[in-house]
Amino acid sequence: TPITFRRPVNDARMAAQVDLLSGGRFVMGLGAGWNEAEHRAYGIPFPTTKERFDRLDEAVRLMRALWTEQPASFEGRFYRLDEAGYKSQPAPGRPPLLIGGAGERRTLRIAAEHADEWNCVTVTEPEGYAHKVEVLERHCEDVGRDPATIARSMMVFPIAGPNERTISAIASKTMAHFSLDPEASPRVMVERMEGKGILSGSTDEVVEKLGKLAELGLEEMVLQHIDFDSDEGPEYFASEIAPQVADL
Repeated sequence: TPITFRRPVNDARMAAQVDLLSGGRFVMGLGAGWNEAEHRAYGIPFPTTKERFDRLDEAVRLMRALWTEQPASFEGRFYRLDEAGYKSQPAPGRPPLLIGGAGERRTLRIAAEHADEWNCVTVTEPEGYAHKVEVLERHCEDVGRDPATIARSMMVFPIAGPNERTISAIASKTMAHFSLDPEASPRVMVERMEGKGILSGSTDEVVEKLGKLAELGLEEMVLQHIDFDSDEGPEYFASEIAPQVADL
């Protein structure tokens, strides 16, 4: 969730309650917020990039304090706690913190300092992912942390199917989602969607790409399907691609 949507104390309390109810299965995913139009639509202020990341850094520290200290105090530029406590503590060990993004200067630094899991977005090619991993590891070295203690995941928009008709339909829906031209040719679609977190190609190409990502330390992939009117894409991915990468 973007840290701009709610005060972090509310996020922390809700997360603690869900974590407790789920028996410790909840993961708290946080980001700085990026979609200005979404903020504007709901009347939510959209600060500068620097302020959003400063708020994210403070929010993570505040939430950790609320989950592990009773009572908790915190003094920051944007948020503060003064001997705050509440009864709904999370399950033992607190919820894992997931930091989402791929920005090299702030996102990966915050991930190195605080994240239990880093969720990479917008980068799906193995070469680009390898570079992001190197940057994360440098930040870990700077803060004195073993990078192996950070789980690695990736969020992608998969474009795969049993035939060109299905692939074109998914690609068009994905293009429209990104406010791009859904009537463009497949080649133009791929070019325009580069850097948008797209995972596309033939079955063999996707399997090969996933294998290379796994070799670079990727442990989990989150698939976002945009073609809400059809199950063909997800069913194809589950039946034809997933079994080939299950043991990676």
